[in-house]
Amino acid sequence: MKNITLQLEQLTCPSCVKKIETALTNANGVNEVKVLFTSSKVKVSFNDEVVSGEEIAKIVHNLGFDVLSTK
Repeated sequence: MKNITLQLEQLTCPSCVKKIETALTNANGVNEVKVLFTSSKVKVSFNDEVVSGEEIAKIVHNLGFDVLSTK
């Protein structure tokens, strides 16, 4: 298992949190997702044999959110 934290541009609404959580939870290889609304961070635990951190960031980006950095 690996963990990644995505720093997003400011999240503006609680429905954004739900949108991200739903998309990532349904992605193959993702085990746990936690979106921190106040800090605009997304913490993801995933199986790196199934999905990469770059693919996770791309999923979030394709939802319309700017990913500023990944750790």
